[in-house]
Formats: sequence, structure tokens, C-alpha cells
Amino acid sequence: MIIRLNTVKAFGVFFILIVCGGFFCRAQQRSQNDSLVIKLGKGFVSDTAGVNGTTMHYVRGGTGPVVILVHGFPEDWYEWHKIMPRLSKKFTVIAVDLRGVGGSKETLANFEKANMAGDIHQLIVRLKLEHVYIVGHDVGGMVTYAFVRRYPKEARGVMILDVGLPGLPPWNDDKANPMLWHFGFQQTPKLPEHLIAGRQFIYFREGMFDRFALNAKAITDAEVTHYANSYSAPEQLRAGLGFYRAFPADEKFNAGQRSALNVPIVLAGGDHSVGPNLPRIAESLRKNGCTNVITRVIAKSGHYVADEQPEMVAELIGRYASL
Repeated sequence: MIIRLNTVKAFGVFFILIVCGGFFCRAQQRSQNDSLVIKLGKGFVSDTAGVNGTTMHYVRGGTGPVVILVHGFPEDWYEWHKIMPRLSKKFTVIAVDLRGVGGSKETLANFEKANMAGDIHQLIVRLKLEHVYIVGHDVGGMVTYAFVRRYPKEARGVMILDVGLPGLPPWNDDKANPMLWHFGFQQTPKLPEHLIAGRQFIYFREGMFDRFALNAKAITDAEVTHYANSYSAPEQLRAGLGFYRAFPADEKFNAGQRSALNVPIVLAGGDHSVGPNLPRIAESLRKNGCTNVITRVIAKSGHYVADEQPEMVAELIGRYASL
């Protein structure tokens, strides 16, 4: 009888640990986000909103015209922490966590960029924002382009940072570039989850930041640890991979968008990353109906422009978001 009771107690403790483990991780993540928000300075707050069948986490601060910042992989809202205090002096700044990662609700589906643009749109509606300026980096840049295609009347302008656009030249060259091997790897069903799980820090540090940054020291190990935590749960990691697995659908969506679009688009990229490709991307956009496209190269930067050249990026955003 004693053995049975002890067995039941042990099983009960084990069950509680499993059930509560996820809640503990989420609470730990919220606590970490709160401490990082405090570091941004007075007036910044962290909150969530129900949007498009999910819950989106965002950090908001400042006053003035609205600028929405959309992160890339493998980062979250904190990608913009060097930018937000600078912009908040003139703008209302909102940095989001894309669906499924960070403080946003864990979800396993609907990572097409057109749908993720719907997340941003519903957040704008929920917060009663008007005439926003949207800045997206990497995957966030793809979401930003999908947004301006779906909701052109909602944006006074957009900035797409250091990323090609699925379905638009030179996208096929990007997919064939051996430096971008992770495109195919992360689209592979099931396997990446098994190989990356528990090794997020290593994969992000050595596979992403160290390889694609000109100055990898601009992203500290503490920051990489934070990002690893934002993709730590199985559902969160699968969401990050889902951003890439949706590329075929994104290609079809972008290739089909050929109507005239007059919203100002700024394409910017690091001189040691996407910068040299910007004229080709701009030409593709013009051929597909975008009438107001300019390019700007960010000097002495690799892919992670907001981390490597925050002052330059903040100045660039401030200049065009004010127009």
C-alpha cells in the first residue's frame, strides 16, 4: 500500500511538472520581456491583443505618428531595442512579436505572409491606429510587403530591410545561393525540429548571427539567449520554421500582385548583405506596379542592420516615416 501511494504521488508530481512546465516557461518569458521593456526607458509598455485568430504580443512607447516595427528570424520584438528609444522621441513606436514566437500565442499554422500581414492589420484596428508607417526586417520585410499590397490605404509608407521578396527576381538566385542553405533546410518537414531543439542558442549564434552579420559582436550572447528562449517551446520553434515553409505560398501571392501601388516603398540593406541586390529588387517591384520605390544602402553592415548600425537605421526610419 505504501509503495502504491508513493507511486501515485510520484506520478502526480511528474504530471504537474509536465502540465505546468509550459506555464512556467511562459511566465518566465513574460518576466524577461517586462525587464527588457523597463530597460528601454520611461513610457514603454508590454501588452497583447487578440488578432486574426491568435494573440499578438507587442511593446509600445513614445508619442506622435505611428511606426510599427516587424522583426525577422531568429529574433523577436527585441531586435529593435536599440532603435525604439531613438524613434520614441518623435513617434509612437510599436514593435511586435510575429505569430507563434516570443510573447505571442503559440500557433502551428497560417504563416503565409499575406495572413501574417492580416495580424498586423487587425492589431492596427484593435489599437485604433491610423496612417501607420511599417518597417520590416528579414521575414518581417516580407510581411511588410504583403501588408502594403493587401492594405495600401492603411500605410503612409513602408521600409523593407535587408531581404529579398519571394516570387520576385532575384529570388531564384537567392534560393540557389549556397550561403542561404538554411532556406531549404528549414523548409524540410520534421527534421529541423529534431536537430535544432535544445540547440537553439548554438544554431542561432553560429548558424545565423555569426554567419550573416558583418559585426557579429553587435549581437551579444545574452541577446542570443533571449532569442533562443523566444523559440524554445516546440510550437515556437515550429512557428519559426513555418515562416520559411510558407515561402512557396508567398511566391505565388507576390507574383500575382501587379496592380498599381503608389505607397512609398524604401528598400534598404547592408552593404555586405542584400545591399548590392537592391536595384534588382526595386526593378522587380516597379515592373509589378510599384510606382514609388527608392533604395538606400546601409554602410558597414551585414544582414542584422538594426543591431549592427542602429543609429543609421533609426535616422533612416525617422527621415522617411516623417514624410
